[in-house]
Amino acid sequence: MARILIVEDDREIAALVAAQLERAGHAVRAVHDGEAGLAAALEGDVDLLVLDVMLPGVSGFEIVERLRRRPTYPRVLMLTARAEEVDRVLGLELGADDYLTKPFSLRELEARVRALLRRREPAAAAPLGRLVFGALEIDPAARRVRLEGRTVNLTAREFDLLYELARHPGRVYTRTELLERVWGAGFEGYEHTVNSHISRLRSKIEPDAKNPVYVETVWGVGYRFGGEEA
Repeated sequence: MARILIVEDDREIAALVAAQLERAGHAVRAVHDGEAGLAAALEGDVDLLVLDVMLPGVSGFEIVERLRRRPTYPRVLMLTARAEEVDRVLGLELGADDYLTKPFSLRELEARVRALLRRREPAAAAPLGRLVFGALEIDPAARRVRLEGRTVNLTAREFDLLYELARHPGRVYTRTELLERVWGAGFEGYEHTVNSHISRLRSKIEPDAKNPVYVETVWGVGYRFGGEEA
């Protein structure tokens, strides 16, 4: 059972979505404006957020942007009646995990939710060991990164991206591979999504983001982790 928060100002849609997800066995709460949605999401007791883009008060985009500033935040499935590509890209770039355009099938929504929740589950039951590369320490069990002894506040996606690269130092990943491994095989995103997340990640962990020593670009191919494990 997952804890799911629905933020949707159309009460009929919210009720239909809530009923579908409750039938699937989840604990569901619904609110109907952006301020209430942001407050509920920031409480932290949420596994997945089903979030409308156009909300009174605070928009869905603003909610995702606020959540992304925290060390960890729930998976986000955005709902919108706006089908323009620029809106979809903006939501994904801000940190949303998936995007569904209205009108949508409740069964499809349930399938998307199920896929997003699966991504939260660890790939293996074995304990995950810390990775140390000089001043950079990655603790996958605590989902924490420290640099020169100071905690680095990464978003959930930034952490997943860093950990995937750091698990295999020197291995070159294409952008498509990173989309599949970090965002999931069913993710219908764009390769420049990887570029923007890499850029933000570098700004947080690299001594000089323009001359990275950890997350290196392999021109014409993709990225690799360049640190040497201690």
